[in-house]
Amino acid sequence: MDLLAALDEAVATLKAPLGEDDRAQGWTDDLRREVQAEISINRSVLRRHGLVMARHLRPRLDEWMDHEGVQPGRLRDLVGDVQRSLVEARTMT
Repeated sequence: MDLLAALDEAVATLKAPLGEDDRAQGWTDDLRREVQAEISINRSVLRRHGLVMARHLRPRLDEWMDHEGVQPGRLRDLVGDVQRSLVEARTMT
């Protein structure tokens, strides 16, 4: 899956309401919206200016989730995959 497709999938998934498991893992509606917005902004930058802009993005989503006390689970895995994809794109441009 390419980077923009991964970002699209993450934004779409994070727009959906949280399930009980998500809440038990530490996700709140506010956190979900904030992380979704951050990923959406990165996606917009890359769409507008091209993948070369990936080298200027500094994703710190893992630190953010750690700070918020989010436990492992489907959403954390999804957001972690987005961060890894952004970091990989930085090294490829």
